[in-house]
Amino acid sequence: MKSDVYDVVIVGGGHNGLVAAAYLARAGLEVLVLEQRGLVGGAAVTEELIPGFHFSTMSASCYALHPRIVADLELRRHGFEVFDVEPSEFRPFPDGRYMTFHKDEARNVQTIARFSAHDAEAYPRWNAFWDRASSLFTPYLLEPPPTLSNLFAKVRGTEDEHVLERIATASFVDLLDEYFESDVVKAAFVRSGDVGDPRAVGSAYPSPSHTSQPNETLVGNTIGIPKGGMGSISRAIASSASELGATIRTSSEVSRIVIERGRIRGVELVDGSRIRASAVFSNADPKRTFLRLVPGEKLPPAFRARVASLTTKVAYLKFHASVRELPDFSAYLGRDHDPKVIARVYITPSVDYYEKAWHDAASGRFSQAPVVAMQIPSTYDPSLAPAGRHVVSIFAMYAPVHPIGGTWDAQRADAADRLISTVTSYAPNFRSSIEEWRLITPLDLERVVGLTDGNIHHVDMIPSQLYGQRPMRGWANYRTPVPGLWLCGAGTHPGGDVSGLPGHNAAVAFLSEWGRP
Repeated sequence: MKSDVYDVVIVGGGHNGLVAAAYLARAGLEVLVLEQRGLVGGAAVTEELIPGFHFSTMSASCYALHPRIVADLELRRHGFEVFDVEPSEFRPFPDGRYMTFHKDEARNVQTIARFSAHDAEAYPRWNAFWDRASSLFTPYLLEPPPTLSNLFAKVRGTEDEHVLERIATASFVDLLDEYFESDVVKAAFVRSGDVGDPRAVGSAYPSPSHTSQPNETLVGNTIGIPKGGMGSISRAIASSASELGATIRTSSEVSRIVIERGRIRGVELVDGSRIRASAVFSNADPKRTFLRLVPGEKLPPAFRARVASLTTKVAYLKFHASVRELPDFSAYLGRDHDPKVIARVYITPSVDYYEKAWHDAASGRFSQAPVVAMQIPSTYDPSLAPAGRHVVSIFAMYAPVHPIGGTWDAQRADAADRLISTVTSYAPNFRSSIEEWRLITPLDLERVVGLTDGNIHHVDMIPSQLYGQRPMRGWANYRTPVPGLWLCGAGTHPGGDVSGLPGHNAAVAFLSEWGRP
């Protein structure tokens, strides 16, 4: 039987596992990454889903990758490159009106003024509020997560106390109503992430963590459409980790984490081989780690019950299509518009529409009026498609984890048809332009990537599972209750998205203890 010995074995070659491997290897440790699939990246991959067409299969866009990680791991030297997207988004409405947003606030004020002078005046104040809210959380992106009481203690008696109270106790719609009067403007800004219902108390709370952008310009722009798709990010991290000395093995699925005498001893693969290690980092989600990879008898029943109760109720759909021509938004933009204007298209005609999309999913149905975030990266990166053709990807909110009326496989075509119909109602040629399509469901995410319940954030990013309570109260420091076992995935602080931060933070925390008994 084959036997290897390493300082650290990392289970899962998603981008966070690769980041952790790079930092650990840079510190001189012998590190092995084991990835069950034939390629690294986990949910951050680029694949030729349709012959000749390359798609960012699961993750959607590059907006959270931390500049510190890009600089430390020299990712640009390893192939990381992003296209700066301008304008940043196009939003059509059913009545023929539209909004085009830019990075420049003054231009956005002019856009909003076409709908409401009041809202145009309020827009800079809205941005200032969120900049201030984000500043409360940004310092903790690279630090151990605070509890809510820690945050309140820090701002007690300052003007920031009111800001924190508002995002912790108000709904997102409450905040929209506080600043804006136009229903169209509110529709352009509404969001609630994994909370789902934008009218729910606390639906604004995750927003700063999702939108915080570090005030660093170490490596230039890190936000946009990555050249070569989202998989180029994972490939760059893997290349850096390998150069630093980490070993990466694909097509190597771990069947269990080996624990003897109460301590980690390594892992066992599905082929029966064992790899010894002083520590194991799991880049799998907490449920998969503790309910499937760690033998049940090695954990107290009460702990397993707490893990099983972690909330993984929110899911999304990812639709991909190869098209022979771009979606026709000429009714809004005219015939001669720059194709890059529609590189990112968002369809959310009203707050009520957004809310209904959530309630449909919560009741077990894929929405008949889905919220659509459409991206056409080939308008910037022609290498993704044959000449004259394009790739179209849609991130759709929301989807039930377990749909009523049949499995996801049985309802795949109906769900895809609903998405196609939604876009076609704004771009009449869309349906006829499609050559082939693929739909990635929550079930696909679970069986292909191993994400429990198809949860792209490992566990829902809701107030009770963020910061000092991620993944759960009393344990949020990457080090698990099993000596020698660490978590480094999106189920830890600061959460999901392609940021690399959980992997970085787990490695830093581990290195601070390396060598101690």
